[in-house]
Amino acid sequence: MYAYDALDQAMVQNRVDEFSKQVARRLEGQLSEDEFKPLRLQNGLYLQLHAYM
Repeated sequence: MYAYDALDQAMVQNRVDEFSKQVARRLEGQLSEDEFKPLRLQNGLYLQLHAYM
């Protein structure tokens, strides 16, 4: 099993922080669903019957 080191953890945390900001922009209306779609797909969030999984 792969063990995350400090560098890995920092990279993951940076990506989480970046996506959190993108989600906030979407919720505030700064991004349309079409603009947000590639961002959420890159992060593994898919839609199922008009609801986020």
